[in-house]
Amino acid sequence: MPGWELIGGEERSALIEWFDSSNGVMFAHGFDARRNGVYKVREFEHALASHFGSTYAQVVSSGSAALLVGLRALGVGQGDEVVTQAFTFVATVEAILEVGATPVIAEIDESLNIDVDRLEERLTPRTRAIVPVHMAGAPARVGPVVEMAARHRLFVLEDVAQSVGGSWHGQSLGTIGNAGTLSFDFAKNLTTGEGGAVVTDDIGVYERARALHDHGHEYNAALPRGRDTRSLPGFNYRMSEPQAAVGLVQLRKLDRVVAAQRENKARLKSLLEGLPVQFRRIDDEAGDVGDTLVFFLDTEQEATQVARALGASDVPTKNLPDALDWHFAGTWAHLLELGDPPCACHPGSAECRCASLLRRAIALPVNVLMDDAELARVARAVAEAVS
Repeated sequence: MPGWELIGGEERSALIEWFDSSNGVMFAHGFDARRNGVYKVREFEHALASHFGSTYAQVVSSGSAALLVGLRALGVGQGDEVVTQAFTFVATVEAILEVGATPVIAEIDESLNIDVDRLEERLTPRTRAIVPVHMAGAPARVGPVVEMAARHRLFVLEDVAQSVGGSWHGQSLGTIGNAGTLSFDFAKNLTTGEGGAVVTDDIGVYERARALHDHGHEYNAALPRGRDTRSLPGFNYRMSEPQAAVGLVQLRKLDRVVAAQRENKARLKSLLEGLPVQFRRIDDEAGDVGDTLVFFLDTEQEATQVARALGASDVPTKNLPDALDWHFAGTWAHLLELGDPPCACHPGSAECRCASLLRRAIALPVNVLMDDAELARVARAVAEAVS
């Protein structure tokens, strides 16, 4: 599943090399005489943009900060509505609330991503943006989302926190909408411990994101940093130099991580074929990062029993069902009024398909370093639990 599986000597060597060559300057800016021309954050940003095929990348302190900065850079704010999906980590909705907008929760379908066929009914004259989330490694149908947004003159901010390295019809996730947000926390495919990025091809969005993440700094080349110009309010969501040094090494491993996960997921799924379960629909198999294998049972009670049996066999699940409450808007009474329009998903309502889907789902983590013996052990445990 995560980049931390491959953390080792290369990351350690990169940190030592960075420390020795930069005299330990951890700040991304200034201290020019001391740092010997070493700017790892800038180097990481250029490498990210090149790898994912975006024109610009602005790294920030977390994936949550990336969502916040991305929304503000698109001009989303007070009085706006932002449509996102019922199945996502709570940070997606927290960021919408933080910019002063109203989250409007849309249904998901059997892909566990946004239900594009029911998306348009959630749009209102106040809608400013759509945030499709590529959940649990699988690409959402972002192409149709972008087409719909264009018809309604809306922005699309892709939340790629759980699918870094994935694609939609060959194009990197995060580069299809107006902007995309990435997460590099310790459980992601690429980790810097904490961290994230906003990627975009729009120079205006990039320049606003750059200012917003750094107290409004406009990076005016004609002035020293202490006298820099500013026109936007910002805050501190900066990434540090040692984080970026690790990120550069991890980025070089990302293709290997995704390839290994895809292979292990395919092998695990083949071992489970024939069981009386329904596998999650993947709308673009080639773009799946392969870090999660999801299947559905017929009832919530069966899913609960299977999860309990897997736990007794020391086989973990991944958010479904162990952390569902942190990933399902229908449980967020502390954030949302469960009424219309903010939340379409009322637990227990016959019209709420997402609650039923999520509570019948089991998600198995797929790791890079799973060998044949571990895959067979997990498959045996699942077969016994289902039986």
